[in-house]
Amino acid sequence: MLHELTGGEVRLFGLLFPHLAGLDVDRVEDLGGMVRIVARTRAVPVACRGCGVPSMRVHDRYQRRLQDLSCGGRPVRVELVVRRLRCGNQACAVATFAEQVPGLTGRYQRCTAGLRGLLERVALALAGRAGSRLARALGAAVSRCTLIRLVRALPDPQTGQVTVLGVDDFAKQKGHSYATVLMDMDGHRVIDVLPGREAATFARWLAEHPGVQVICRDRGGAYAEGARTGAPDAVQVADRFHLWQNLAEAVEKTVIAHHAALCAAEPDPPAGQVRARPVSPAAAGPATPPGPDGFRDVCGRERRLVARHREQHAAVQALLAEGLPASEISRRLGLDRTTTRKFARATSIEELLVKATNRASILDPFKPYINQRWNDGITSATVLHTELQAQGWKGSPQAVRRYVRQFRPADGRTRAARTQRPAPAPAAPPPPKPRRVVRWLMTHPDHLDETAAAHLAQILARSPALAATAAHVRTFATMMTERQGQRLGQWITDVRADPLPALHSFANGLCKDHDAVLAGLTLPYSSGAVEGKICKIKYLKRLMFGRANLDLLRKMALLN
Repeated sequence: MLHELTGGEVRLFGLLFPHLAGLDVDRVEDLGGMVRIVARTRAVPVACRGCGVPSMRVHDRYQRRLQDLSCGGRPVRVELVVRRLRCGNQACAVATFAEQVPGLTGRYQRCTAGLRGLLERVALALAGRAGSRLARALGAAVSRCTLIRLVRALPDPQTGQVTVLGVDDFAKQKGHSYATVLMDMDGHRVIDVLPGREAATFARWLAEHPGVQVICRDRGGAYAEGARTGAPDAVQVADRFHLWQNLAEAVEKTVIAHHAALCAAEPDPPAGQVRARPVSPAAAGPATPPGPDGFRDVCGRERRLVARHREQHAAVQALLAEGLPASEISRRLGLDRTTTRKFARATSIEELLVKATNRASILDPFKPYINQRWNDGITSATVLHTELQAQGWKGSPQAVRRYVRQFRPADGRTRAARTQRPAPAPAAPPPPKPRRVVRWLMTHPDHLDETAAAHLAQILARSPALAATAAHVRTFATMMTERQGQRLGQWITDVRADPLPALHSFANGLCKDHDAVLAGLTLPYSSGAVEGKICKIKYLKRLMFGRANLDLLRKMALLN
């Protein structure tokens, strides 16, 4: 439907479309699924894009078709007749130029400035595919690639003067490639994303942006070296979260080394009952030396996981004795570099085995019920599995069958004889896993429930080494939360006085980075805000469905 505008309608049109107020609108056409606006520019002088000299000399006219913001849920297309002008400045290299309407058109653009701004905001919020779906609902059909191009074309925000800088790395592809995020800690905004996490890259950025006074970083040596090179006068602050994380790793190694203290002495079973243990050596085959809990299966044989760990540890240690580097050992044995380093750094094979075998089982909460039903005469694994399903069990019948196999004799007795075998006693609660004990040790005593506090007290009473570890952890926690950095030297001395090798390694690391650690335990600066931004960058990376190239990811991080 074609409609010529009257005087009053022109004024109303100017209110609805203020960005078209500087044009002469000829008509508005309703095409059913779209609204078409036919307009032309006014005869006013236009500055040359080359020299800036105004010109009124018309060379020719042509029509531009621009997609505009939707109206009433329908797309709007503006067909605008513009002039091509001649530049009157003889010294200008531009002979002719097309006029542009401020706030409406741009060179080589097929949409209005208002619609482009809307699409840019949609692209920054939702990236490609999701942004394309939203734009289509808003009446602007664009592809995901167009939205990505809009993001890449946006200019970088101004960095400005940065006084307190936060730096940390994140994985572009975990285990393969990384990047560095830089953040202004005063304004809590990301100011740059650098490729890699090398010291030279960070030092080069600091040299190009002088004025940084404080650098908040993690315990990584690359950022420490880059800070010393690029900003030698800046104060380096080791992040307290990473200090606490490093302490937790040392505590975990200590707990694993004293794993025997976690297993409480079990009372003797009642008359007529046996423990829920593997079958006797006569039924299980040749006698095997006792080992820590979890090293052997229900038949008393060494688990394949344990045997594999022993073989790999022995092979890695043998090649290390020959002087081979970790990369060559990984290539020869076909192991990942992380696995090779784990076997190379372990003080003993038992430390690795305890950590590998002490994993929680989904059947643990149901074992007391299985033992009780076995005592009641229910010896069918299928029946037990059905009863467990009513209690929320979602595992397979094979898991139940493997667990009750230890109660069945392996000899050739008849079924009637087997039923006369003593039933197992209800299983005692399994010893706590090392990581759970570490969590108890790293938690404030007032925040532990009564059960956890009681278990922890029993463990500390059985192990003087773990009791000393708990005391050191609580002293360090007080020193960290109350900013008592002056106590760091005494704390290191107290740790070295106890036979705790893992804590000794942690203390040695603190000494190597003493100034930054002292500043982290004294000054109020922290890298917590950087960790939050990294979480957001990871969200943006997943939002783009594999299109997270570093240049695009950098734009999204800087502009969001």
